[in-house]
This record gives sequence, structure tokens and C-alpha cells, in this order.
Amino acid sequence: DYMLTLLSAAYKYVGNKTVKGIRISTRPDCINEEILETLKSYGVTAIELGAQSMVDQVLKLNDRGLTANDVITASNLIKEYGFELGLQMMTGLYSDNDEGSIYTAKQLIALKPATVRIYPTIVLKNTRLENLYINGLYKPQTVDEAANLCSRLVDMFEEKGIKVIRLGLHTIDADSYVAGPWHAAFGEICESVKYFKLIEKALAKKGTYNVFVRDTELSKAIGQSKSNINRLKNLGFDIKIFGDKSLEKYEIKVREVE
Repeated sequence: DYMLTLLSAAYKYVGNKTVKGIRISTRPDCINEEILETLKSYGVTAIELGAQSMVDQVLKLNDRGLTANDVITASNLIKEYGFELGLQMMTGLYSDNDEGSIYTAKQLIALKPATVRIYPTIVLKNTRLENLYINGLYKPQTVDEAANLCSRLVDMFEEKGIKVIRLGLHTIDADSYVAGPWHAAFGEICESVKYFKLIEKALAKKGTYNVFVRDTELSKAIGQSKSNINRLKNLGFDIKIFGDKSLEKYEIKVREVE
């Protein structure tokens, strides 16, 4: 009844064409044919599933109450009914590692979603994860570790034409935060990592260079507190980065300075 109340409130805006459709998020094990018929009749057009991991042992140890097969079954059913499929995954879960996250990404790619969201795990107060952390049984990712991994994951998804529509949590209650890779600009940090890799690859030998990127991407290419410039300097590359309106996103031009 509560679900129908919410859908009814939103559906009137579909009816008067204020919006084109409704996007919802739910658990994989909450999806069945009856639910999908109801959602379709109320103007829902996109369904996101909280997959989190495709490693059954990780799902079990994090008390998710479902399996990777539940994600596969629900995803296929959603697509069969004509909804846009979105999938959500988490990195740094208890008992997980980078290899597990990469495996999860590969499994999600195989389901051919339209969109993906990636959330690094954050430890919050009054949770089982906090107890594990306090007792030294769980070590959360650092911001740098999460950003490096998420940058790799974004590349994997985008290479297959899957749009990553969110990196990291929008916001959290500061009083609830205990540990983990939360940063207000986490998405930009991930993109900065990608620019670092692109620039490093474009530089042939140690020396001084002027590097050009799209003007709107300048801050990402430079990195927070000039992190990319400093990292490259430590590798023997003295660079300055400039904006160029003629370049596309992630397009790099390099000019060696004699």
C-alpha cells in the first residue's frame, strides 16, 4: 500500500507530461513479474538494483540476504519487461578486495545495464561494520585506494558503453561517519586519476612539457592540490597544464619544452 501511495503521487507528473518517467531503486530479491507489472502501470521506466557484489561469499559475510544469481535473475526480468536497467556496486566491502570488485564489474557488464553507480564502503556509527572496524577485523579503503580502483572500474564500464552516473555517496551525516573513503569531490578525484594515467602515457621521456586538455577539465587534470603535477614531477616530468577549448574530454595534447 505504501509503495502504491508513492507511485500514485509521482504518476500524476507522468500523466501531465511534466516528466517522461519514474526511476526507482530496489533490492534484486524484491523483483518479480507481479511487481514489474505494477511498476509499468504506474509509469516507472528505469529500475536500479543494489547488487553491491557478485561474489556470493562477500554477499553472505555482509548479511545481504541474497546471491549473485538473484541479481542475474532480476536483471534479466527487468530487461525482459522493457525497463531501463541500472546496477549499483560497492567497493571495499568486508571480506572483499580489488580483484573481487573487478570480478563484480565484469559480471555486471555481462548483464548489459544502461547505467551503473559505484559506492565505496563507508563505516557508520552503530553498525556491525563499526564493530568489525573497532576490533581490527575490517580495514576500510583510503580515498586514494578507492579512487584508483574506481577509476579502473569506470574505464571498464565506459569501454562497453555503460554510463557511470554516480561515484561515491552524495553526502553523509558527519556525526555518523566513523571511517572510510568519503570525500565531497570523490567523483572528481577518480577523474583526476584517469587524467594522471592519460598524461603519463602520453609523455615519451623525462623532461619538461606543456600539456593541453579541454578547458572545462583543467582542474581534474591538475588534480586536487596539484596532485597530478606533483606525482608526475616525482617521476621526472616537469609539466604545466593548460586549457584548450578545441579538445574533447579525456583528449590530451603534449608539447615538449626545449
